[in-house]
Amino acid sequence: MVNIQTQASNQDSLQAVDMMLNLGPQHPSTHGVFRLVLWLDGERIVRAEPHIGYLHRGSEKLCEREDYTQIITLFDRLDYVANLNGELAFCMAAEKLMGLEVPDRAWYVRSILCELNRIASHMLFYGVYGLDTGAMTPILYGFRERERIVLLFEAVTGARMMHNFIRVGGVKQDLPEDFVQRVNKLTDELKRGIEECDQLLTNSELFLARTKGVGSIDGPTARDYGCTGPVLRASGVKEDVRVSEPYGIYDRFEFGIPVGSNGDCWDRYYIRVEEMRQSLSIIEQAVKQMEPGPIQAKVRRIARPPKGEAYVRTESPRGDFAVFLVSDGGDKPYRVKVRAPSFANLQSITHMLRDAYIADAVVILGSIDIILGEVDR
Repeated sequence: MVNIQTQASNQDSLQAVDMMLNLGPQHPSTHGVFRLVLWLDGERIVRAEPHIGYLHRGSEKLCEREDYTQIITLFDRLDYVANLNGELAFCMAAEKLMGLEVPDRAWYVRSILCELNRIASHMLFYGVYGLDTGAMTPILYGFRERERIVLLFEAVTGARMMHNFIRVGGVKQDLPEDFVQRVNKLTDELKRGIEECDQLLTNSELFLARTKGVGSIDGPTARDYGCTGPVLRASGVKEDVRVSEPYGIYDRFEFGIPVGSNGDCWDRYYIRVEEMRQSLSIIEQAVKQMEPGPIQAKVRRIARPPKGEAYVRTESPRGDFAVFLVSDGGDKPYRVKVRAPSFANLQSITHMLRDAYIADAVVILGSIDIILGEVDR
């Protein structure tokens, strides 16, 4: 005979307990060495806590012991998917301190290579994000297009990555003789490749189900978290450093700023697809406008900026990449501080994951497109 009263009292004593789950730090979906601690109530995420620092190498401190040319190699290793964009920001800070006028041709070379690097970075995101959402084919398409760009980089800089090509006052060397023909052929191939990538994934029923309305964040909240780049623009905020604070020769180009409306995973994905098209437009305009000329300003081989400080902002593939540089007049900086977009963008994940399903955690994290090299530094 069952004692109904005892059974009821046992049920009353049961308590629901949130389960803690470790995602990473050694997990392919974390896009690097990154640990995400999740507290779950059933299938729902109650709270998320990101843990960083596994890739910290003290890059900013190392800059104090290297001369200005050597530091460029350290910036190659921050956002290691957009090396040239990192090199540019540091060189611009040193040039601002020294009051250097960079030759026009050097600026055109820089702009073309940095926009190609933006496309290469977004192509990597496209392919890996396909994997995050359960699709295998996109990474084959994304890497095919990225490989075309990397081959051109190798011809220009001598390296597929870690280029060490941009210099204080210009660039390391002039372009190969057949560069214009090669880049024109490349832009034609990339146009077709972007269209194929778009048609393959963007409106896929499964992809839409995984990304639409998932991980939403509105514009004001994204601003409060310090988000920039595609993460901020996907939330409806039209902000691009190339337009709001034009640097180099970006004021000579006509291009659009793609903006989303929902701030969800799909918007963050498609903003990057559209940005690749805009980067192609910039490259085509730059190639037509570029003329022969010097590629390096008159500057000493060992740079010694005067005492002072400079702050420079650039638009990297992940957002507002800025450098604060302090000089004491020597051949080594007194202090270098990096404002890394991935570091700020990653803060917003606590908001995006709140009340989301555990199955969507990887999709939301992937949509931010972090690079741990610049998060940890």
